[in-house]
Amino acid sequence: MKLARYLPILEWGRGYGGVTLTNDLVAAAIVTIMLIPQSLAYAMLAGLPPEIGLYASILPIIAYALFGTSRALAVGPVAVISLMTLTAASAIAPPGSPDFIAAALILAFLSGLILIVMGVLRLGFLANLLSHPVVSGFITASGIIIATSQLKSVLGIKASGEAMPELVRTLVEHAKDTNPYTLAIGLVSTGFLFWVRKGLKPLLIGFGMAARPADLAAKAGPIVAVALSILAVIAFDLEAKGVKVVGDIPQSLPPFTVPVFDPELWQRLVVPALLLSIIGFVESVSVAQTLAAKKRQRIVPDQELIGLGAANVAAAFSGGYPVTGGFARSVVNFDAGAETPAAGAFTAIGILLAALFLTPLLASLPIATLAGTIIVAVLSLVDFKTPRAIWRYSKPDFMAMAATIAVTLLVGVEPGVIAGVGLSLALFLWRASRPHAAIVGRVPETEHFRNVKRHKVFTDPRILTIRIDESLTYLNARWLEEFVLEQVSEHADLRHLILMCSAINGVDASALESIEAINHRLADGGIKLHLSEVKGPVMDALEKSHLLDDLSGKVWLSQNEAFQSLIRSSDAEDNAPLSPDNMGPRGMI
Repeated sequence: MKLARYLPILEWGRGYGGVTLTNDLVAAAIVTIMLIPQSLAYAMLAGLPPEIGLYASILPIIAYALFGTSRALAVGPVAVISLMTLTAASAIAPPGSPDFIAAALILAFLSGLILIVMGVLRLGFLANLLSHPVVSGFITASGIIIATSQLKSVLGIKASGEAMPELVRTLVEHAKDTNPYTLAIGLVSTGFLFWVRKGLKPLLIGFGMAARPADLAAKAGPIVAVALSILAVIAFDLEAKGVKVVGDIPQSLPPFTVPVFDPELWQRLVVPALLLSIIGFVESVSVAQTLAAKKRQRIVPDQELIGLGAANVAAAFSGGYPVTGGFARSVVNFDAGAETPAAGAFTAIGILLAALFLTPLLASLPIATLAGTIIVAVLSLVDFKTPRAIWRYSKPDFMAMAATIAVTLLVGVEPGVIAGVGLSLALFLWRASRPHAAIVGRVPETEHFRNVKRHKVFTDPRILTIRIDESLTYLNARWLEEFVLEQVSEHADLRHLILMCSAINGVDASALESIEAINHRLADGGIKLHLSEVKGPVMDALEKSHLLDDLSGKVWLSQNEAFQSLIRSSDAEDNAPLSPDNMGPRGMI
């Protein structure tokens, strides 16, 4: 069983049979058709020769099939990771150069090592450093940058830049050099692909085709665009008229490559590799969990780290570049009926056959068509609905998302990721340092205690109950002291203060010192400090300290017990009985 944790194939492979094999083969055939033009396009987006995209879609997929836990995730080149690879490797050498390709291999290897180490150490939770709004903002901004960067290929001009200001400036400067034939191919291909994505499925259903085959046929649209544009280039000799084509692609197996060991170069690439790892894992595990939930399956995030790490190491030794699980192809794989990761292995075989036998047919493929493929694919990542929803729900989350989008668009991809991580952490720390707290009272004729600002409740001027809705740590220890003492100063008749601990899951050393300080300060003022509804693990920790021995009040099992008992004791002290039912309601009446 322990070995099966690291090799999930030992688990799902036991029941592998003929029906599963058939479903996986069908899914693999469909994904292969989709992946060929995508692999070529994303490699060129990354600044690499197109064949490297094919290489990155062979051995990495097989490695993931061995070590990954998702039954439907399709691993390979994706748009955002390709853009991040271009950004990181461009700092080392010009795109397409031997040193640039070497940097891409190192990025894949380092990313793979980082992911594997994180998986072995079970550090999958580190992906939570990026909040969903920040990830969504980063992907949206990256999609805009990628689509804009591909306009140069649609127009047939030169343009450069990693951020929007430089991209737009160079596009405008060279717009006068637009090649009309390239523009025609780019516009027709892009328009056709947009129509296929939205309009082909309803058309096919209208002709009587079932919904699922129609959907899969629509997803194979890029192959039609590729074939028609190749025919157009050959028929009208468009290459002679300035239309840039892919050119000769080596007709071979993926080469065996070894990443160059250069400590200085590795040091320059380790931070980009870490960012690639985090973004790739977050994107991949999100897709995998979504698809697994639809079939009531489960994935193991820590093992996913190992699976993706193995895929990237495999890419580094087979002439590829960084890879991760792609949303579009994974959904196609799922919809096509893939039942096990073996579908990915069969897809790899299909790509391998394409690399061996089909590459001569792709020599006349216009780069403008590949650019259109990228534009259509990445614009589906651009999400303008989520920012509006987040603005309505949480202004701080919206500010973090907006800042991530702005930094990514205006400065670049890597600063955008770093800003996203920093903002996610800052937002978490800010919230943890200012937890929600409420003054609570008893709801009439019940034993429940609720916020005095939200409910009609009974309170007593001699007793104050504060409910803290957060674990107490060094981040909020000082806040706790200030909040409690501020509330005490506003209640002149106070004799008892109860900290209601039902929502507190932990108390660290700093918070313990703050509670001790509160206890002593209240005692100096003649006020007793009580605790109620303390959870077992928290109580275990407090028993190891001197707090319970020094506590001026008591620890109560329930808030209602504490409230009723302290009312009785206060009444006895005053020698003037006061029934709770005669107390006036306070709060939001």
